[in-house]
Amino acid sequence: MRRLITIPISHYCEKARWALERAGLPYTEERHVQGMHRIVARRAGGGSTVPVLITPEGVLGESEQILLYADESLPEEERLFPAEPTLRNDVEAFSRWLDEGLGPDGRRVMYALMFEQRRLMLSVNCQGVPPWERRTMTAIWPLGVRWGKRELGIGPTTLETDEPKVWHAFDVVAERLSDGRPYLCGERFTAADLTFAALSASVLVPPQYGVALPQPEILPAHIADRVRAFRAHPAGEYALKLFRER
Repeated sequence: MRRLITIPISHYCEKARWALERAGLPYTEERHVQGMHRIVARRAGGGSTVPVLITPEGVLGESEQILLYADESLPEEERLFPAEPTLRNDVEAFSRWLDEGLGPDGRRVMYALMFEQRRLMLSVNCQGVPPWERRTMTAIWPLGVRWGKRELGIGPTTLETDEPKVWHAFDVVAERLSDGRPYLCGERFTAADLTFAALSASVLVPPQYGVALPQPEILPAHIADRVRAFRAHPAGEYALKLFRER
């Protein structure tokens, strides 16, 4: 059985879950809290980040590698990375642009907003992790917040500097779709679409996510207003549609 090591709320881990389930590849998910994930990932043969997928063929430590692995079981017309060279180059370039930009930018925005919501964050963050990890995270929450801010580079100006970057990524996606194309790279669903939808989840909190995310109705008003604004953006509407339909 394949084993997928994750942080439950991680949007990069959502990319991996989505690709594996889309390809019909069974796996077991092993969930861990932040910090502990590094130890488990390294012991499994990966690096310091998750997702890490342990397969009979070897260990994969990057979300893009997991998408490529899932593709191997699908016919070409259903693959996330098309064979046609020009289209494949576009899919790879756009996916990596999102991985390097929207992924970390949206993550910092989410954590900057949610770190102060201790009770809510603990309930969301610890879904499915070992009980001792949940208890430890609860006991050391203030230390965990300080560690997280240092590791992610979150400071007093994070929202001011990173939230506009997320809006920019949404604008770029909306511009791509403005010519009427059904998907980001043309006529078929690709890794670019899956990557955008998964990574945008940090600010959209889609109901169909791999773990339960807090919806605007229970979020503090200043966070809920941001979520609703991102959801109302054409790119946000597109991502939510992909979560519903794909």
